[in-house]
Amino acid sequence: MVGEMTLTIDHCLLVSGTTDLSTINTVYSHPQPFQQCSKFLNRYPHWKIEYTESTSAAMEKVAQAKSPHVAALGSEAGGTLYGLQVLERIEANQQQNFTRFVVLARKAINVSDQVPAKTTLLMATGQQAGALVEALLVLRNHNLIMTRLESRPIHGNPWEEMFYLDIQANLESAEMQKALKELGEITRSMKVLGCYPSENVVPVDPT
Repeated sequence: MVGEMTLTIDHCLLVSGTTDLSTINTVYSHPQPFQQCSKFLNRYPHWKIEYTESTSAAMEKVAQAKSPHVAALGSEAGGTLYGLQVLERIEANQQQNFTRFVVLARKAINVSDQVPAKTTLLMATGQQAGALVEALLVLRNHNLIMTRLESRPIHGNPWEEMFYLDIQANLESAEMQKALKELGEITRSMKVLGCYPSENVVPVDPT
């Protein structure tokens, strides 16, 4: 991971030609847009919802189908890439609908200590009671601020989870290095996924 960005997401109902809402019977999209636009979709209970691995995959299906009965739920910009037209602009359940994206690269980058940075970790704790709390206390003891904590199941290991953490610190800072050393000693596994400038970059006062 070498960067992050947060974008406003505006969903549209996209079609491949002339049609109307009453003609649509199937809508394709990734599960997340369906969730975000559920209030709109509830107005059309007869529509069949078809999940795809991404919104772009949904748009591709609709573009290939060339049918007045199918539509995709996604962004207008994405629809343009597949030659789709906007049938309806949809107001999401939440008026301010944002999605965070991360920037990936083959090589890590060095972030200047004059720029506010984040470090993202992936770790798995033991199964013993209090294992996660013990790991988080390491961050607190080194005055490190955690801005995100997400858990994901470990494939093939029922009931076990791994954790993604965003920490508001440069990877090369002294406190971060001390914390990583301690976390390596008390967690089952740990990996640094990247260090990158925080999205809202404000230069650090060198004094």
